[in-house]
Amino acid sequence: MPAESVTTAILFTLTSEAARVMGCLIEKEITLPDYYPMTLNALVTACNQTTNRDPIVRYDERTVLRALEMLKTHGYVFEVNIVGGRTLKYRHNLKGKLPGLERQHMALLCMLLLRGSQTAGELRQRTERLFEFPDMQSVENALAELIGYKEGPLVQCIPAGPGQRVAQFMHLFCGEVAGAAEAVLNSAPVTAAPMTEEPSDADWRARMEAEIALLKAQVSRLQTLIGAVK
Repeated sequence: MPAESVTTAILFTLTSEAARVMGCLIEKEITLPDYYPMTLNALVTACNQTTNRDPIVRYDERTVLRALEMLKTHGYVFEVNIVGGRTLKYRHNLKGKLPGLERQHMALLCMLLLRGSQTAGELRQRTERLFEFPDMQSVENALAELIGYKEGPLVQCIPAGPGQRVAQFMHLFCGEVAGAAEAVLNSAPVTAAPMTEEPSDADWRARMEAEIALLKAQVSRLQTLIGAVK
């Protein structure tokens, strides 16, 4: 079975535009609560901003409206009528769709939706305004929880390999990353970026526990894929 045909059962595969819109809603809810829920005009601006976005895009209102319609149809976004307001606004419903997500999970999903695949180190740095992870172990633990989400994985690990020195992580809202399952089978154990100094026994143990959690989540995912083939 081709890797790209296997998607998380609880996720409806979104377009890249819908993923960008949802990422913007999550981001602004946390960083600009006074301006949330968001108007269509504010969403267009957020999607097209040049900071903290990859790729940089130039969406028009029609593109964002199509994305919002997709998100509304599948329960990811709701329209909001503010009393006394004349402009329709929008808010995301990710916690309603995916119960149990905490602030750290929302921060990681937001950054993955806005910037695509990233390393654990990049995610820790780029989520600072959304959630302050105290150390790399906490980032890896949260990623492992998203990979092992009880209803099906929300994130997948793309192991280190040729041309990629460090494992990266990607959300599954737009479907499985092609070839990622095969990469897991052929990869070395997942590791974060190399440490610049010798870790203490406690640091080493914490890092190993985080890596084991990630590997267990990957094994569980592979077992699901194998079961689907059978």
